Amino acid sequence: MPGTNQTIVVIEDETDIREVTEHNLAREGYRVRSSADGEKGLKLVQEQSPDLVVLDLMLPGLDGI
Repeated sequence: MPGTNQTIVVIEDETDIREVTEHNLAREGYRVRSSADGEKGLKLVQEQSPDLVVLDLMLPGLDGI
């Protein structure tokens, strides 16, 4: 399975987009963690040290840039 033992953090404030992205990545075998805002997302990235971050640029609080 391609995603085995790989973690992806999704930082996206649009609930529908975040949930679809999480679902599809998990279905492919990735461990997925997510956040709806930039500050919590940054903390999650620092805690998880993910293999990949899927990041929205226009986020509440701390933006993706």
